[in-house]
Amino acid sequence: MRKRKGFTLVELLVVVLILGALAAIAVPRIIGGATTAKINACNTNIDLLNSQIELYYINTGAYPASLAALTGDANYFAPTDVPACPFGAADHPYVYNNNRITAHDH
Repeated sequence: MRKRKGFTLVELLVVVLILGALAAIAVPRIIGGATTAKINACNTNIDLLNSQIELYYINTGAYPASLAALTGDANYFAPTDVPACPFGAADHPYVYNNNRITAHDH
């Protein structure tokens, strides 16, 4: 009988199981890392907005009437550079309250 070259079904099954186990370990870590990065970006945006609010106060002597008044002023933000929540600006808008932007839940 001639000996065939190739992999047996058992060998292929073992390789697939090993790859599945590695994926089960790696995928949650990758997804968790992306979420952490978005939270950090959101917190950085909040800090930036609060810094610009204080700069607005220093320059004008009054706090902006609304967040739109601050972000609409080209002296503080270019129209295309207004920070938005990385989780979706419509779902997680920044709230201007008591002259500050406060953190929100994700």
